[in-house]
Amino acid sequence: MRGMDTPEPRLTSLAQGGGCGCKIAPGVLRDMLAGLPATSGFASLMVGIETSDDAAVWRLNDRQALIATTDFFMPVVDDPYDFGRIAAANALSDVYAMGGTPILALALVGMPVKVLSPATIGRILQGGADVCAAAGVPVAGGHSIDSVEPIYGLVALGLVDPDQVLTNRGAQPGDLVILTKPLGVGILGAALRQDRLDATGQAALIASTTRLNTFGAGLGATPEVHAMTDVTGFGLLGHALEMARGAGVTIEIAAATTPLLEGAEALARAGLRTGASSRNWAAYGEAVDLPAGFEPWRRDVLTDPQTSGGLLISVAEDAAGAVLQQARDAGFAAALVGRVEAGPARVRVA
Repeated sequence: MRGMDTPEPRLTSLAQGGGCGCKIAPGVLRDMLAGLPATSGFASLMVGIETSDDAAVWRLNDRQALIATTDFFMPVVDDPYDFGRIAAANALSDVYAMGGTPILALALVGMPVKVLSPATIGRILQGGADVCAAAGVPVAGGHSIDSVEPIYGLVALGLVDPDQVLTNRGAQPGDLVILTKPLGVGILGAALRQDRLDATGQAALIASTTRLNTFGAGLGATPEVHAMTDVTGFGLLGHALEMARGAGVTIEIAAATTPLLEGAEALARAGLRTGASSRNWAAYGEAVDLPAGFEPWRRDVLTDPQTSGGLLISVAEDAAGAVLQQARDAGFAAALVGRVEAGPARVRVA
């Protein structure tokens, strides 16, 4: 039992990994799910597990479908309030990534109660509740356990018009690809754990990961938007590959125009990477074509696990400029990062 005068350890020191870098490697996950029964036999289930989408979608009636998802992880930062905010924003992102609006959340809480004080745990929960309140969502219940590592996240429920659901299956040749947030969360998080991240980098990390992806809500009403997902633990290349496989197309990613969080390039050039980045590449690198002489640090950035990352949007070329400007007007550092082409289900880096 922690004594009253014993200082609490850093949150990140209590976890084997942080944020979406905790995800099971995509190849291992694919093997784990391989034996599960197909969900296609349920008439009202619009989106199940078959295409690696961000959430399940269940048709309620002709005008409403229910989006259901859950996401939780171990600390990516040491401040308990910020940890709660980041985890909540990340969980709600899956609803936005389907084109929906969140309506309800339930908290998932696993905490080492003999190590962390009730006050610290309360700050984590408060951070999550405040982000949910900003999204207009109540945290209406949940479940808690005493665990070895601190874990926090949400079950998130949302609504969407059944005719406006966005999945990772709809990308069409000729589309352009937009990313709404810069990459580098995993790299900056690793630097933070190693005390190598300055105040500017910390501010960039927190600002990006606590920003709600509200821009995704209702994008399904724009017919030129064909597909959407969010970029999280599998990195940009991994989630672009899911989109390519879902639609049966080739997606080209322009490495030079892909935005990075401030400080991420310097840290990556210095050799800082996460273990999850290496696992990601080992899992799907055979489906990604890199140009000759591609610098290793650039590959590390493109496979870097993102926590509460940006939306990846496939949109018809003639509407891409308008959608990009809408994202920027909403305050996102959005950029065109690629295009969709007819071809095998692969990702090509240019």
